[in-house]
Amino acid sequence: MKRAVFPGSFDPLTLGHTDIIDRALPLFDEIIIAIGTNSTKKYMFSLEQRKEFIKKTYADVSKIKIDTYKGLTIDYCKKNDIDFILRGLRNPADFEFEKAIAQTNRKMSKIETVFLLTSADTSYISSSIVRDILKNKGDVSLLVPKAVII
Repeated sequence: MKRAVFPGSFDPLTLGHTDIIDRALPLFDEIIIAIGTNSTKKYMFSLEQRKEFIKKTYADVSKIKIDTYKGLTIDYCKKNDIDFILRGLRNPADFEFEKAIAQTNRKMSKIETVFLLTSADTSYISSSIVRDILKNKGDVSLLVPKAVII
């Protein structure tokens, strides 16, 4: 069984995230959307809200599982018998950053990272941009799944 983890804070889930997840579904038997938690990080949405956004967005997709974790993603993968990490790339800066992490993860374990390029129509979307728009009471309906619109 080919299982992948798609790790992130998902604060909030965006159409950029769903673009990667939706396009990865044919590649894997199961995708675990794993919400990483960091006690030193300030989130806009609670862990329960972030889980609910994902749960509602993928309610009808049996291949999607949702989980939370702390610590290194490779430790989560080893503990849960996952061989692949799924990551999305929006631009060259993302590639350089993610390449270094992927190479380190492969050196520390045998876990492979699979990169998918975001679609051109979602490549500009980031959670930080969405949070900034929300803080300023702007409309994010073109940037996030319906489940996130509050």
